[in-house]
Amino acid sequence: MALAEVGVVLVLFEIGLESDLEERLRAGLQSTVVAAVGVLCPLALGFGLASLWGMGTLPAVFIGATLTATSVGITARVLSDLGRLQERAAQVVLGAAVVDDVLGLVILAVVSGLAETGTLSAAGAGLILAKAITFLVVAIGLGLRYSPVLLAWVGQMKVRGSLIVYAVFFCVLLAAVAERIGLAAIIGAFAAGLILAKTERRAHIEAQIKPVADLFVPIFFVAVGMQVQPALLNPFARSSPGLPLGLALTSVAIGSKLLAGLGVYQRGVDRWRVGVGMIPRGEVGLIFAGVGKATGTIEEGVYAAIVAMVMVTTLVAPPWLKALYREA
Repeated sequence: MALAEVGVVLVLFEIGLESDLEERLRAGLQSTVVAAVGVLCPLALGFGLASLWGMGTLPAVFIGATLTATSVGITARVLSDLGRLQERAAQVVLGAAVVDDVLGLVILAVVSGLAETGTLSAAGAGLILAKAITFLVVAIGLGLRYSPVLLAWVGQMKVRGSLIVYAVFFCVLLAAVAERIGLAAIIGAFAAGLILAKTERRAHIEAQIKPVADLFVPIFFVAVGMQVQPALLNPFARSSPGLPLGLALTSVAIGSKLLAGLGVYQRGVDRWRVGVGMIPRGEVGLIFAGVGKATGTIEEGVYAAIVAMVMVTTLVAPPWLKALYREA
């Protein structure tokens, strides 16, 4: 499991490294509105579904938080293959997905922090939220200021592999600091990626981190699969809520992200493309599920249902998005 934890840290580091906030947020307020709708609707609908299912407040909040995730990598790959990355709708989707990731990780920090304490209170949630926002602002602010100097110093070294060693060290350092102050380690890894994404050595770091990620990231996905009990998704097992809950979560997951398209107010931007582009949960959803199970917030049947939801939304979005562009 230790290797799986290394894998999940590297996943978030890569996501941050591939997220050029300045470029993606050029869509501005439009992307922010779509992201806000794409977070609030899944959060509210997921909480409502879990509450109707008879779950406690904390598990219900966690499920709602899990549904807020959006995998920007999957949507970006589909749009890249279609040659549509420069279209207005694509820019809105990618900008919104980045904001969605940031908001989702802040929510995850709050929920996982509450899960550690085992109590749900407005004061506790506010404290964790303040810590998460403060950490991101301070870490990114200081990182953007001093990382070019540090990387220039590293570049003067003639030791082979020094760049990737210091990049990984920086990632682990921020992950450790985040965990030390009571946040999830992946928050620090994501912040490290965002910081290094703004440096001149970004392309070199991306190229050199891939072999390392290729070694550890699959272990994370294997660990996720190993924790799912297939029997819990057996449609003929009446005592297991896994499959019915998985179907219900999938419906809410798809419908709530389609509602994000209603946040499009600019002319010439296709709402359906924006909504469908926000659907895939991908690796981000699996990370949420893993944190929930590790903290004991969700039980095994709910965990299996969430993993099933992540798989379906990840598989259904790409062909749907391609069909929408073919119809144009």
